[in-house]
Amino acid sequence: MHYGNFNDGPGSGAWMWIPMILMMLVFWGGLIAVAMAFIRRPHHAAPGAPAEPGRASSAAQTPQEILGERLARGEIEPDDYQQRLEALSRTPGT
Repeated sequence: MHYGNFNDGPGSGAWMWIPMILMMLVFWGGLIAVAMAFIRRPHHAAPGAPAEPGRASSAAQTPQEILGERLARGEIEPDDYQQRLEALSRTPGT
């Protein structure tokens, strides 16, 4: 039985290395992307531990400090900040 030259078969040729290289690039690129997603995801601290190294936990911050941080991050507007700060100062017990 003679099988002949492997390059004689239907669908084979010198161009077959192109899709093989592309598929390997897609495979390894996807694998690296998944690995990077796991590496870059935020790590959750244990309960009671500081959220960032060298920073006090949010339980140790005063309400005024938390409000100032929200203003700095752009979560609230300056007018809203003033209203909430006044409300905090009017609250009995502070």
